[in-house]
Amino acid sequence: MLKEKKIGVLGLGYVGLPLAVGLCSSYKTIGFDISLDRVSQLLKGIDKTLEVKETKLRHCLKDKLRITNNFKDLKICNIFIATVPTPITEKRQPDLGPLKDVCKIISKLLKKKDIVVFESTVYPGATEEICAPILEKNKKNLKSGKDFFLGYSPERVNPGDRIHSIDKIDKVVSGQNRKVEKILFEIYSKLTTGKIFLAKNIKVAEASKVIENSQRDINIAFINEVAKICNKLHISIYDVLNASSTKWNFLKFQPGLVGGHCIGVDPYYLAHKSTKLKINPKVILSGRETNDEMPTFIAKIIDEKLKRKSRVLFLGMTFKEDVPDLRNSKSFEVISFLKKKKHTIKLHDPYVKSNNLEIVNLKKIKVRSFDALVLAVPHMYYLKQINFIKNLLKPNGIFFDIKGKVDLKRCKTLNYWSL
Repeated sequence: MLKEKKIGVLGLGYVGLPLAVGLCSSYKTIGFDISLDRVSQLLKGIDKTLEVKETKLRHCLKDKLRITNNFKDLKICNIFIATVPTPITEKRQPDLGPLKDVCKIISKLLKKKDIVVFESTVYPGATEEICAPILEKNKKNLKSGKDFFLGYSPERVNPGDRIHSIDKIDKVVSGQNRKVEKILFEIYSKLTTGKIFLAKNIKVAEASKVIENSQRDINIAFINEVAKICNKLHISIYDVLNASSTKWNFLKFQPGLVGGHCIGVDPYYLAHKSTKLKINPKVILSGRETNDEMPTFIAKIIDEKLKRKSRVLFLGMTFKEDVPDLRNSKSFEVISFLKKKKHTIKLHDPYVKSNNLEIVNLKKIKVRSFDALVLAVPHMYYLKQINFIKNLLKPNGIFFDIKGKVDLKRCKTLNYWSL
């Protein structure tokens, strides 16, 4: 079965590009993306996600990796790996549009014995219940599990994390039969030095992924709730966490804004399936509710402490530190609230270059220009020059350090607040 493996990776974002780069040293690999801009940038060696270094990308493009936005170039492939996003709708329901679209593309390319692998986060059952029927709608009347085969290997990319990179992490794989599992085990063994875990079936693998981020979301929600309690008690949640973490089995999760395309989204996929099964996902949704309320909770505190219309410099807009990804960033909810309260907001983020956002030049700001600084996303860029940044505050101005990352020993004179 598949003597020579030719792999097509569909979707070249945070997950797909590192995957394609990692596989191309062992297999003939073609990376596909529907965005011509994205493909054009990658062909120049530019990865705006910052997940793959320019030197490595250029090296791969020389003779190992082909990148295209023409799906017909994937005709030679016999293994297709889909890494498209799975967002939610405005009503917080799974948006399977991108997943269905990539299935339609693959269906046009399918041949007998081909394998289609999904890495996108979905609810348990989606691969076989949603994807398979779309793949079967091809001119050759190929049937899933008989003529072509399905696999699932949940992505575990953590944007900006250089320790748990795709070439080091453990990987879960699953397939419709033993032969498919064996092939996927081999392929992913070439990708990572970590362990390869064979899930019992595709549905188990899907469930394993969707509960990973749901579990983190619930744990962070608990800490966020405790942070609210600590705020009323006039004690620091970070002091409490430092004390509690002296116990061997305490899990030291951090409070803050919970956004992004995984933790802020995946629980809704699990909740959706749970509701379909007539199980009320009380814990899952209560965690989401708590975390969704945090931007307003934090923004209200900032507004109350300012007491009047103020000039505010908002530092950090991406969904987490040291990444350029703005998707589902909760910073914008804090900004929106403060603007409605008539505060003048100036924005800065070293990772954001956008024509739609007015980003100020930090180096051109005069000292003592702002009534408040809000360090919403503690990029290392800010932490390394905190002495310069604090001088942008007016006398008696307030420094809001949402995630408590500033070393107060270096900033003893600051009028300071954190969760």
